[in-house]
Amino acid sequence: MLKTILSVSGKPGLFKLISNSKNMVIVESIVDNKKTPIHARDKVVSLGDISIYTETDDVPLKTILIAIKNKENGAKASVSTSAKPEELKKYFQEILPDFDKDRVYPTDIKKIINWYNILTQAGLDYEKEEVEAAENTEVEGTEAE
Repeated sequence: MLKTILSVSGKPGLFKLISNSKNMVIVESIVDNKKTPIHARDKVVSLGDISIYTETDDVPLKTILIAIKNKENGAKASVSTSAKPEELKKYFQEILPDFDKDRVYPTDIKKIINWYNILTQAGLDYEKEEVEAAENTEVEGTEAE
């Protein structure tokens, strides 16, 4: 699910991948459902490809979004994206205790919280779809044996 959710540099919000071609992709805004072409020169990142630095290893964004969802019981994040950097770090410490304080900046934490709020407001259940994909893989693996 998160593989098809995109962040586009210079454009606010998140986008769902609709179709792609050689020189551009067509995306739909999760916030207002407007379709937009994104050209090859634009920087596009899939949320499924993002991970966060920790003291030991990198943690996928999906894991962090699920941790926020569990902490907030599925509601919007209790900390504002306009909070002071110390507040953001304290909040993120509760979500991911061993995050790398030198390489994860307050601006990164703001983005993650903003993305979580957008996904929650849109009602996208990235957690459930990931579980279903894992179950389908297990069933296919069992049949192949």
